[in-house]
Amino acid sequence: MNKAGKVLASYDYKCVQITQIGASMDITALLPDGKEFISWEVSQEYEKELHVNCRHSNASDENDGSLEYPFKTINEAARKAVPGTRIWIHGGEYRECVRPLRGGTGTEHMISYEAFGDGEVIIKASERATHFEKSTGWRVSVSFTEKIKEEVQIWQTRLNPEDFKGYNPFCAVNILHDRLFIEYDKTDMTPYLNRRGMIFCDGKPLKQVALYHQMSDQEGSYWVEANGQTVHFRLPGDEEPFGHLIEVTCREQCFAPEVPFLSYIKVKGLVCAHAAMGAPVPQRGAISCYRGHHWLIEDCEIRWSNAVGIDIGNECWHHDRIEGQLIGYSIIRGCRIFDVGVCGIAGLFAENYLIEDNLIEGTGWQKMELSWEAGAIKAHNSVGSLIRRNIFKRTYRADHLWLDCGNENNRITQNLFLDGIEQREAIFIECTRDGVNLIDNNIFWNIEGRFDAGKIQKKPGSSGWYNMVEDDTVNGYAIYGEGTDHLYIANNLIGKCRGAGYFAKTVSFRMGGLLRGGTSRDTRLFQNIFYDCREAAITLPTEKNEVEGNLYVKQTGGYLRVMYPAPESCLDLPAWKEFYGFDLKGQEGWFEIQVDTDNYTLEFLEAETIPVSFGNQMEKHRFLYDPSGVEKNIKDRLVAGDFYGYETEPERVPGPFRELVIGKKYGIDPRRFSDSTD
Repeated sequence: MNKAGKVLASYDYKCVQITQIGASMDITALLPDGKEFISWEVSQEYEKELHVNCRHSNASDENDGSLEYPFKTINEAARKAVPGTRIWIHGGEYRECVRPLRGGTGTEHMISYEAFGDGEVIIKASERATHFEKSTGWRVSVSFTEKIKEEVQIWQTRLNPEDFKGYNPFCAVNILHDRLFIEYDKTDMTPYLNRRGMIFCDGKPLKQVALYHQMSDQEGSYWVEANGQTVHFRLPGDEEPFGHLIEVTCREQCFAPEVPFLSYIKVKGLVCAHAAMGAPVPQRGAISCYRGHHWLIEDCEIRWSNAVGIDIGNECWHHDRIEGQLIGYSIIRGCRIFDVGVCGIAGLFAENYLIEDNLIEGTGWQKMELSWEAGAIKAHNSVGSLIRRNIFKRTYRADHLWLDCGNENNRITQNLFLDGIEQREAIFIECTRDGVNLIDNNIFWNIEGRFDAGKIQKKPGSSGWYNMVEDDTVNGYAIYGEGTDHLYIANNLIGKCRGAGYFAKTVSFRMGGLLRGGTSRDTRLFQNIFYDCREAAITLPTEKNEVEGNLYVKQTGGYLRVMYPAPESCLDLPAWKEFYGFDLKGQEGWFEIQVDTDNYTLEFLEAETIPVSFGNQMEKHRFLYDPSGVEKNIKDRLVAGDFYGYETEPERVPGPFRELVIGKKYGIDPRRFSDSTD
């Protein structure tokens, strides 16, 4: 089936009209205002080409940059590049921070930095350590009287001053420049006060400890002396460092201009590793647009960045806002962002950006969520942007996606949000009061939640039966709206949330300037599938929202809730329909959904058990045991396609797929356009 055809031509929030338009429109790129997100990207014809090849026998920065006489460093090519230049970077290891001196002059005259294709191009913000000696003179044990652990082998290396000119991350702590928002009483400050410098053994990081003797209890660890000039480390298995690749970080970034506002730059196929910046803000990535616009970052890879992977915005809110300054308009496509400490992609005030077909995995290991700049993607005041076909995976103690304040006309579609580890919510839309943001055709799976289980009150006997207010300790939400109005949530599959599939609360007094408080009203939850959400499928702050056509699978108890006015209502689907008029076309199912988050497949299976019932409850609920029997409804007014980008019929089943079939193995890697592995 063609992915184009009948689509939305225009969008009025109260009355959407669907009309026939040209087959060239991409229905997955329609924004909430009904207009297509049009990329500025055009094909390039470069007027000049330069080659960099650190492995070439003739390589020298005195050369002319030809294929036969290439430059040795990327920076030399950057100095020679003018608009309309493509820099071909040949395979090899480049230990430098690339500093573009110029940007392009427009979309047709960019400067491009591209991998040539003859091997991996890896830019490292680290240097090899080669001189080691046994560490002596320090206590390995906690107590002066405790016997020294002779089996513990700790080594030291003195940092070469030539490698650390201008910046020594082992002398600086992680704590962010703007500390006003840290709630010190709620967070462990240890990661903030750790040094920024990292040590790697054969490509794997060692774990930093705060005190020397802690290495005796932790293999694969390191400690930094007070002056940041010597580091001590213990390898896994107490091995000697000789014969291993030991790398110490010495640069803040891998690819970043030194002056702001350079624009129309393309970066393609590069691997950037070991960047050692501090925690945001400022947002300074391993690859940094440094406030420039119209960057294209494609098929790149980030490995083990201390804080930020890629930044595409204004860096921080303390810069002057220049009248007419463009911020954003960048494209991040087909990248792989692994093991970033705080934030995978950061965009402050970025507008009209496109983030598509990326894998962002392992973000958040620094445990700095309460610095409020953590997430696989963290954007502020995002307008007119499209986030589609990405995989967010194993984000740790941070959101997969956080849109912070003043977001309008953004679409989040065809993404996987998987395995949030100690994660409070997968998507957080914060204090967004005007305009519509659309979340459609995504798959959410396994949001663990992060809370103190000891704070959950356990009451004996029947004493808890008459509570008027729900315990708010538990979290773990697929989508969380805080002081946010006009969310449009349609045709998603939301499964295995520790808290609720959708949860929202009002923020009445967060105001400034001409802003008003948020009401968390006018959210529209249409034709989603909610599966096995532990506390609730939907928790609304008030009834001033709209809910219709959803399918609830393996949901028990009062899983549909309205918090205010008190007392809270905790309802099942029949009562939800009766007392609030919600989900008049809603359905309940009882079957299994399995998601393989490593191989990106999904299956619908018959349930092994049936729900427990009393009296005639089964007749009231009318569970569907075979998903193929789920009834179709008139498709949502704003969502034209399905998870795979195909246009749907006038009626469709709830969720992101055109059909729900027992035993079929659905391929759900959104970066491929295949709806089955069969």
